[in-house]
Amino acid sequence: MSSNIYLPHILLSIPRHPVTALGLPLALGILSASSTKSVVRGQWYRNLRAPPGRPPRQVFPIVWPLLYLSMGYASHLAVKAFDSSLSSSVKSSLTLGLALYYTQLSLNFLWSPLFFNSKQVGLALIDSALLAGTSFYMTKLFHAPTNSRTTVFLLPYCAWLTFATYLNGGIWWLNRGTNDFSRGD
Repeated sequence: MSSNIYLPHILLSIPRHPVTALGLPLALGILSASSTKSVVRGQWYRNLRAPPGRPPRQVFPIVWPLLYLSMGYASHLAVKAFDSSLSSSVKSSLTLGLALYYTQLSLNFLWSPLFFNSKQVGLALIDSALLAGTSFYMTKLFHAPTNSRTTVFLLPYCAWLTFATYLNGGIWWLNRGTNDFSRGD
């Protein structure tokens, strides 16, 4: 695999230290979700029809921080593999994987404002599908160069993203014809 992707030094430096590797996704997640609490307690969210299997809203603030920490640690392992590799093909694969890491962080950051603040459930669904696909491909790229250590941390995230995309898609589908689907409280 040949890749001409360039990552600025700062994007390689952040995951080199475990604290910043863990802290970046956690901080972005907290920032992105900061205004969702009032929305999930509001009329709009409570009136949404959801597909089977939607967990209680109290599950999300437990699961997401754990997933953010896991993805952060996976980025740390990936950059350590990048730093220790002498193979240009491995470095190329890891560079693309790290570029996808930052891409999926951005998509992840956008999802809550799209869904909860803007109530753009369809756009959030597109974001969620792109996020899941990007994360699965990133996981694949990190797998071999890290001797599958990143996969242990990223597979729960990929599984949760698949479930979250199902929920988002189900909410979009079940509510697409309602009059106040996109209205706020």
